[in-house]
Amino acid sequence: MKIIMKRIALFIGMLLLSACSSTRFLDSWRNSEIISFEPKKMLVIGMTDNLTARKIFEEKLKNAFVLRNIYAMESTDVLDNGFTTSKKSEQEIDKMLKRIADEGFDTVVITSVKGVDERVNYQTEYYPNIGYRWSRFGRYYYWYQDIYYRPQYYNTYKVFNVETVIYNINEDDTKSLVWVGALNLVDPQTISSSVNDYVESIIKQLEKENLIKAL
Repeated sequence: MKIIMKRIALFIGMLLLSACSSTRFLDSWRNSEIISFEPKKMLVIGMTDNLTARKIFEEKLKNAFVLRNIYAMESTDVLDNGFTTSKKSEQEIDKMLKRIADEGFDTVVITSVKGVDERVNYQTEYYPNIGYRWSRFGRYYYWYQDIYYRPQYYNTYKVFNVETVIYNINEDDTKSLVWVGALNLVDPQTISSSVNDYVESIIKQLEKENLIKAL
């Protein structure tokens, strides 16, 4: 009975963990030459041709910065809708940077998907839970032969490799890069929930590294 209860508790715990988090923080880098980071006016850019997803993401991230007394704006309110959906020359990008700098922006936060991995998951049990099914070869074979006869035993899911980068556009090249963070967005189901998870992870990491003040 105790073994069964432990298995149930473990299963519920795994369900809660997977339900609460679809974003995994991987790594970050901070420019050691930058002692103090106090942006006056920030532009938030989401690099995607999906205008709905871009709007939802930029608004969510902007609001998170505003809550922490950082003046931020969405790129959809500043740049042309097509700016992130078509390839731009260096001259066009420099022209855009000069324009927004003239408008008072000193910081750009840009997020983009660097790649997508497709992975396969299958149901399994932890070895410490060895019990009735493991005790004899015949039982083991009987229980786990279904792996080969049930296609639903396996499921594929996608992992999006996402990167957020912060630049100070008023600094020279050696100091313009402030911070880089890499995260995995695991099997996103809806735009809203995925954006919420991602923004929460990014903000927590920036707070942890003392780049922004915690609430």
